[in-house]
Amino acid sequence: MVDVDALWDFSDPGASLDRFRAAAEDARGDQRRVLSTQVARALGILDRFDQARAVLDEIVTGLRPPVTAEVGVRMALERGRVERSRALAHPGSSPGDPRARPLGLFREAALLAHAAGLEALEMDAWHMVCLEVPAEEQVDAHERALARAEACRDPRARAWAGSLLHNLGMTHADAGRNEAALEAFTRALAVREEQGDVERERIARWMVGWTLRLLGRLEEALAVQTALRADLDAAGLEDPYVDEELALLRR
Repeated sequence: MVDVDALWDFSDPGASLDRFRAAAEDARGDQRRVLSTQVARALGILDRFDQARAVLDEIVTGLRPPVTAEVGVRMALERGRVERSRALAHPGSSPGDPRARPLGLFREAALLAHAAGLEALEMDAWHMVCLEVPAEEQVDAHERALARAEACRDPRARAWAGSLLHNLGMTHADAGRNEAALEAFTRALAVREEQGDVERERIARWMVGWTLRLLGRLEEALAVQTALRADLDAAGLEDPYVDEELALLRR
């Protein structure tokens, strides 16, 4: 099966869309179906929801049982993402077909993936469940997902811990629980450092500094953002969010 992750550049969904379309044209059977789910995902990120739905509907029309586990998981996962993005973009719109409700689709994807041993896709689905459950359930949902990620054998599945901890930190921060947010962001930073993902590590460092400022620990926050700015300078990179934090801290 094709390496879907290698074709993605989430900073440029338009270019990713072109790559997935080209790859799907050259593929057949389940490989083509998997690639087509990513065409739908890219269209959803670009807010082209009707086109994304049409692509997913076309896959369903062409399916003949038995359907492989990966195709079933990705169909549920990407339809859920498209419907969630559509609802966020049009919050006053009609809920439509109950079968298209994102939370149910994400849970379906997670359970299908778990049964098939597709751990990386399972964790992707649980991470979407955590985003979709009601606010009062999000902390518990994230903690359960983190426990599941730690129990996985697939390193790609375990790597979801960084994103889960980031989102858990945002959940706490949105509720004004800044001490808990700092703990989650600090844990996320440790995961990113272990993974060696420099870009995501910078984001995690920024989140730690941002939360320290919210807690009034201004000297520590300044030290974090100053060090981050120095690293960006050394790499020849800009980041307006770092500059904004430094401006706030230096007033």
